[in-house]
Amino acid sequence: MFSLMALIGALRAASATEPTRITSHIRRESLCSSALATAGYSKRQHILEIEFCNGAIYRYLDVPPSIYRDLISAKSQARYYDWNIKGRYASLRLRPARLGAAR
Repeated sequence: MFSLMALIGALRAASATEPTRITSHIRRESLCSSALATAGYSKRQHILEIEFCNGAIYRYLDVPPSIYRDLISAKSQARYYDWNIKGRYASLRLRPARLGAAR
């Protein structure tokens, strides 16, 4: 929980003209999905990272390990994401979608 609070504090302290860069060290694995390219999880920090097929990467905070396990084993990973992750966890965009990428 402390690392989450420190991260949120650092993001709030950053100026609007100079965005905060977050370097990820979470190993992600390829997914069999039409919308999701890769996903990775930090057991220690309870952070889920998802790379979308359009190139965007998002980090989701305070995600239980079961959510990651269920995402990986879901028959439709994109549908599982839509129903169980999107909008349910605080998130940070690590990388925007590529220009011209399909959504």
